[in-house]
Amino acid sequence: MAEPSLTQSLVSLLQRPIGTADRARAALHLLDWIGCAVAGAASETGAVFRAHAARQQPGGARVVLGGTARARDAAFANGAFGNVLEMDDVHREAILHPGPVIIPAALALAAERGADGTALLDAILRGYEAEIRIGRAMGPAHYRQFHPTASCGPFGAAAAAGSLLDLVPEAMAWALGNAGTQAGGVWQCRAEPVMTKQLHTARAAVMGLEAAELAALGLTGPLRILEGEVGVFAGLAPDARPHRVLAEPDAPWLVHATSFKPWPACRHCHAAIDAALDIAPRLAGRAIAQVEVLAYADAVAFCDRAQPESVIQSKFSLQHAVAVALRHGPPPLEAFTPEWFTRPDLAALRRRVAVRRDEGFSAAYPLRYGSAVVVQLADGARLEARVPDALGDPENPLPPEAIADKARRLMASAGLPADRIAALVAAVLALPEGGPAAALDALLP
Repeated sequence: MAEPSLTQSLVSLLQRPIGTADRARAALHLLDWIGCAVAGAASETGAVFRAHAARQQPGGARVVLGGTARARDAAFANGAFGNVLEMDDVHREAILHPGPVIIPAALALAAERGADGTALLDAILRGYEAEIRIGRAMGPAHYRQFHPTASCGPFGAAAAAGSLLDLVPEAMAWALGNAGTQAGGVWQCRAEPVMTKQLHTARAAVMGLEAAELAALGLTGPLRILEGEVGVFAGLAPDARPHRVLAEPDAPWLVHATSFKPWPACRHCHAAIDAALDIAPRLAGRAIAQVEVLAYADAVAFCDRAQPESVIQSKFSLQHAVAVALRHGPPPLEAFTPEWFTRPDLAALRRRVAVRRDEGFSAAYPLRYGSAVVVQLADGARLEARVPDALGDPENPLPPEAIADKARRLMASAGLPADRIAALVAAVLALPEGGPAAALDALLP
């Protein structure tokens, strides 16, 4: 008898017990995604996906987040919204964002099938587990060329959808195989001022959802999609680490190792923002001569951008993020809009910011996302702060109330009324205790 494939073994691992604390953590990630998605839907990029979604429904029926959309259409639109602000959750070792892909697929299918809160949260947990385990096996060479949220997201969406569809193990393995055969998403979109990154997350959500639905109907899929001689690792990941897919099978569900993002910028900028925020109160109005940002290699490769020319480029600019934090404190949502990144005072400060690779932070990455900021003042004084773990990482966590407050602020920024926000937060936080998932569809905008 042949050895089980990696995906077959992963399917078995996804059946391990789920506890109340696991579901409570999944509910926090769901709430975090809802805040990001509601605000993202109100953005310029969100408007494009809302217009596309409306065209899929006769008569322009409401399709944003909740409402009357088919599961496939809702997953596509919602899959775009949650990533727009760059505030979606992130797993460090896998270097991907599970929430904006998995949750739209799970939420859309749960609404269509009338699933309860427990089934929805269990699906989210299994989706995160599958996407992160495969993502952390892809290796650093993959990340240099491919967007892991796009390439690994279909696996997570398929696992979540398969959970809600109660797929038998054989069919779940087919779903993962057919999700993986669609893996892709090259990084050229971050080299140009375009909206493609949200297309990546939208497509990944739909790929996984449809792979699971087709498996439920009997569509077979490749069982060795990961390790096969013409599989994902061979084609997309030249230094893959296959053992990471099944490593630590008794560890807590990997949702607990997933980080929350407090600032609306690329995660590679967050530790530097935290360090700059430590320094800002000590400036006391004194003139800045030079700033040095020390970071790990990928942060430098992705975010060394002194003069950003678009919203997405400003979110991937260590210079801009640090300049905002030094001048204004915690970066607000509008800090990465043209009104801010074209400001002469911030542009002048960015020109004084040098970004350097630090060997210590590089050695700790990707298990830790650290950074340091050194400010040389015109009067000769030197101010420094080092942050080994960005705020929101498991070693430097955001408390649950701070996560809920972030979601409230994001929804309020999109114009959602306070009473609706309060009801939505309460409904999400009640899910681990058996609250109905249908309540979310009634409350979502």
